[in-house]
Amino acid sequence: MKKRLYSGCFQIVFLLLCLSLTGCSESIRPAKTAKNILDGILNCILDKGDCLLGNSKYPAISYSGYRMVSRTTETCPTVKEFREDMKLLSAMGIKLLRTYDAKEFPQSSRILQAIRELKQADNGFEMYVMLGAWIRCKGAYGEAPDHSQEDALWNQQEIDAAIELAHEYPDIVKIIAVGNEAMVTWQAHFVPASTILKWVNYLNEARITGRMPATTLITTSDNWAALGGTENYRNETLAELLRKIDFVSLHTYAFHDTYYDPAFQWAALPDEANLSVSEQASRAVNRAVAHQVAQYEAVRSYMKKIGVRKHIHIGETGWASLDNSHYGDHGTCAADEYKAKLFYDAVKQWTTDSNLTCFYFEAFDEPWKSGGSEGSEGHFGLFTVDGKAKYPLWDLVDAGVFNGLTRGGNAITKTYDGNKAVLLAKAKAPAARKNP
Repeated sequence: MKKRLYSGCFQIVFLLLCLSLTGCSESIRPAKTAKNILDGILNCILDKGDCLLGNSKYPAISYSGYRMVSRTTETCPTVKEFREDMKLLSAMGIKLLRTYDAKEFPQSSRILQAIRELKQADNGFEMYVMLGAWIRCKGAYGEAPDHSQEDALWNQQEIDAAIELAHEYPDIVKIIAVGNEAMVTWQAHFVPASTILKWVNYLNEARITGRMPATTLITTSDNWAALGGTENYRNETLAELLRKIDFVSLHTYAFHDTYYDPAFQWAALPDEANLSVSEQASRAVNRAVAHQVAQYEAVRSYMKKIGVRKHIHIGETGWASLDNSHYGDHGTCAADEYKAKLFYDAVKQWTTDSNLTCFYFEAFDEPWKSGGSEGSEGHFGLFTVDGKAKYPLWDLVDAGVFNGLTRGGNAITKTYDGNKAVLLAKAKAPAARKNP
């Protein structure tokens, strides 16, 4: 973000308006220098005066956009294909994207180029990016990963690429996220919190020395537990990391917890057994959102305990519409479009009412994540890979917001040909986890 100059009176008046209207709390002030940011004063003021984070005028989404069964340089979407996706997301009202890596593939650079071209063609086009830098341990994804050591060369290249892109696209890249679920220990690439802290400090130095804009925000995106939500992750290094980042980007997935967390009551309660499938689903999804609120509150409570006063935003949450394993018809029956809409609407309501930015996961299905199968990881999108709008977006199709827009040359239509009865017939009552 470029620096803005305010007269003393105007700055005070504007700030009061921002705090009351857009959800910026009293802890946020427009940062004048990199030092202000490093002191923990979060700058989320855009050039035109709006708060970017915690502002319902700037809906966010997680986005990768890969369309093929494999993810390679050769299968990375073209700038033209990214422009196509940006138009669809903009039509939805999305103004803030989250990406995941900066160097391995040309994806992020092409996304940024696509956004720039759209802005040049239309002065009213508006899209910002939280740019991810993928951090991993030594030997990640191999037979003998060493989680005590980082892949220093890889991580250096990712962070330097992120700095370069933030410098090249200062009007678009507003945030850099160091790592994606890089501290939670069930990930194949996890590293100690000290590694994330190292690169956060490196980015802080880049702001001070001018390698990237001084107002670029810095965060890390991770599972709620790894951010101090559970006792086993809490230590002084994590506390120092939370002090150094500008805000917290928290992941919470009740969808996965329908299988992995036996304490989460997903299946119908005894007094709900005779209710309709739709009513059982509604009540279960309400419990799912309450479950996520509790995870958010666990992190907030930990931060308060260690004296860290930063905003927490939702870096990822979502609900898959299809699965052939843990969450499908022979598992917890969580994965279908009906429940996905219930969850999407409920999470949107929670985060909007709470002035939280939510990078909903995700924009489009990505076949590579499940090897082209019906596995859930490839089916978190609000759109199918060929451009059909899933049930959460049917009302936007009815409103005509996608008229004239395409994905892969396909006009945007509804899944199930818009037949709600067929969609509902696919939905099953929430079920308890089956023994693995």
